[in-house]
Amino acid sequence: MSDNPSILQDYNAFEANLPLIEAVRREGAVWALDRCRALGAVVGGAEAMHHAERSDAHPPVLHRYDRFGERVTRIERDPSWHWLIDRSIEHDLHGLPWRNGLPSAHAARAAMILTWGELSLPAVCPASGNYSMAPALKGTPALYDRWAPRLTSLDKESLLFAAASLTERQGGSDVRSNRTRAEPMGKDIYELTGLKWFVTCPWADLILILAQAPAGLTCFLVQSADPGFRVERLKEKLGWHALGVGEVELNGVKGQRVGDEGRGVGVIMRMIAYTRLDVMLECAASLRKGVMQAVHHARHRSVLGRRLAEHPAMRNVLADLALESEAATAGVLRVARSYDEPESRFGRLALSVMKYWVSKRAAGHAAEALECLGGNGYVEASGMPRLYRDAVLGSVWEGSGNVAALDILRAIRTEPASLEEFFTECGLSKGGNPVLDRWVADVREDALAIASSDDAEWRARGLVERMALALQASLLVRFSPPGVADAFCAARLGSRSLAYGGLPRGADVHLILDRVMPA
Repeated sequence: MSDNPSILQDYNAFEANLPLIEAVRREGAVWALDRCRALGAVVGGAEAMHHAERSDAHPPVLHRYDRFGERVTRIERDPSWHWLIDRSIEHDLHGLPWRNGLPSAHAARAAMILTWGELSLPAVCPASGNYSMAPALKGTPALYDRWAPRLTSLDKESLLFAAASLTERQGGSDVRSNRTRAEPMGKDIYELTGLKWFVTCPWADLILILAQAPAGLTCFLVQSADPGFRVERLKEKLGWHALGVGEVELNGVKGQRVGDEGRGVGVIMRMIAYTRLDVMLECAASLRKGVMQAVHHARHRSVLGRRLAEHPAMRNVLADLALESEAATAGVLRVARSYDEPESRFGRLALSVMKYWVSKRAAGHAAEALECLGGNGYVEASGMPRLYRDAVLGSVWEGSGNVAALDILRAIRTEPASLEEFFTECGLSKGGNPVLDRWVADVREDALAIASSDDAEWRARGLVERMALALQASLLVRFSPPGVADAFCAARLGSRSLAYGGLPRGADVHLILDRVMPA
């Protein structure tokens, strides 16, 4: 018996993920199973893992001057980054739902993002930019017809990459305080001047930017090849080292108006609706990666004469981590499928609820998974510090916790149909677990009362957390084995522990852990 585990590699990351396979089937994307398996083989391979590690260790470098001292903007990215992006494009993570009209295409892509996210979260971002810009351009047919085919192309020679920039340093998420100016030049062309604080993928070809036009905040499509587009620096970030995020100066950059003047927030939110989905999926992928690493280590590490995974205290922690991951997988795939149901209002509320909750759970989950590896988990070579750093991003990207909670309050007040559909979904599990039945009834009653109360903002986060748990538990009760659903309801809705490892006596740990990865 070896005292040390082997490295978890050369396995199929999708085939090992039973909760995800089940979710793909029930969300109507059976046709995508072979696609997911093909991607899973790449993700679990030693070569891909090498490139993910290397791209994190060799972040992009900004070159601002050439050898003659002339001002340039050139962002050098490591060959491993290009390898990862090429694989993501080959597997169509950037345009699948917009091309072939297959059923549940957004759910299928979501399963692939979940799988790919186990390998490299930063490498999701370029695909996400393209996936989300296409619907944002739809309201301006001339721009959509010109650029959408190149945003979704599978041909590397014709493919263009997309990004967006909303924020400026004086306002942050308060984008209406933006100071970048847009002066009309005729025929929907404007000249943009100002500073943008965060530009995802500033090396991208096409970038949506918010700026103040005569009629108010407006959305513009600019090309980074414009000589007035200058990257001032790349951010030094806590995580996501492989992804360059830049501060950009606009000096008379030509921009094409997207949508009407003064309606820029509405236009850019069509893009955010899809990038927010991807951030939620990335957080769920983080949970999956953490529990996989922890379970693999514990099953192969020998401590005090037996495998670590055989010790009751560790089994409780591992099973609790596994429940978190399985509940997130069920929830985010259901939200993704709502994008295939344009007539449904369920997703309007469910996206913000689940994005809030899964992103809040990601960093703590990564820390607990790291702890399962002991001191070895704190060492960079384990990959767990990278997982922990990267897991933090979801709670601040595409809407921090407070932004999400306030958005949910606004939706409850202005779109009551979305609240009704949310709880109709939760109610489909009625009779499956009495604890859940009481929970759903109580939260449903509280939602409208809290949203209309004087202290709604004070109580918003607590409400959103309870709504997220209601949705997750209802999906597990409906679709997971009773041992999984009952353990989740007892641990999250009943006598709750504030740390992982607080599952009640009698929880079916063997079943729960076998669903993570067969022993």
